[in-house]
Amino acid sequence: DMQKDFISGPLGTAEARAIVPYVAEKAKNTPRENLFVTLDTHQPNYMETNEGRHLPVPHCIEGTEGHALDNAIAAAVDGIPASRIDKPTFGSLSLAEFIRDGEFGRVEFVGVCTGICVISNAMLCKAAFPEANIVIDAALCACVTPESHDTALNAMRLCQMEILHQGEEPWRK
Repeated sequence: DMQKDFISGPLGTAEARAIVPYVAEKAKNTPRENLFVTLDTHQPNYMETNEGRHLPVPHCIEGTEGHALDNAIAAAVDGIPASRIDKPTFGSLSLAEFIRDGEFGRVEFVGVCTGICVISNAMLCKAAFPEANIVIDAALCACVTPESHDTALNAMRLCQMEILHQGEEPWRK
């Protein structure tokens, strides 16, 4: 969900902005057939939804500038690839089905927000394909706070996911 609203918009953080060039570089070097891009996708009635009542900050409304990928990320993935997944909530069952049906032996997650969307998608994928090696590159993730980032990484580690580069996040420097 490397979208403008999570990087420079109403839910943006300095930590999210710090990982953008690194995530862009990772995307550039990932074969397109192995690259999945998720987009948090809400409708104009967002504030009336369960999520909107709990997080009353309109964001990633389909068709708005904030819904779009960050410019550097969009350029790195050549716009939006065929493996674009619009998701109306934190986790994507469609992504989990792609992982299961594609029989990927290793799935690596990067992006924002570690404690909400990253953890939700990683958990769904682990449940859909328990033999896959689920990997989270902590240096390419950011959350609402550094503490919530670390809490999410620890929870994923407990669920037998591999955590790379924790402590090496560019925003920790």
